[in-house]
Amino acid sequence: MNVLIVQNNAKLGQMWQRHLQRHGHVADISFNQESAVDRLLSQYYPIIILDVVLDGGSALAVADYASYRHPDARVIFVSNTSFFSDGSIFQLCSNACAFVPSATQPDDLAAMVEHYAKVI
Repeated sequence: MNVLIVQNNAKLGQMWQRHLQRHGHVADISFNQESAVDRLLSQYYPIIILDVVLDGGSALAVADYASYRHPDARVIFVSNTSFFSDGSIFQLCSNACAFVPSATQPDDLAAMVEHYAKVI
């Protein structure tokens, strides 16, 4: 399963990447909007782990582009803020399938990736 991680925090993104790889997934990391869109242009990712607050661009723009380019791709949003904690992310992004804290355990994140990959 190809997974795209879009995360500002390189350490966190790499930890998730290594964990997903140990579970047999191919995981790529982008650190900003531009690089995420470039990856979505050249490769299909059925699951995207996307930080809500990107220093280099807009997470909503990445989710919107993913929805346009790969309509069946699902987005797991992560955040270390209370922004969107009211669940409004699901109204804004039709491809949102989950919204979890950045501190979510890697095992739990991997389980979510595997669960939502089966739904596709």
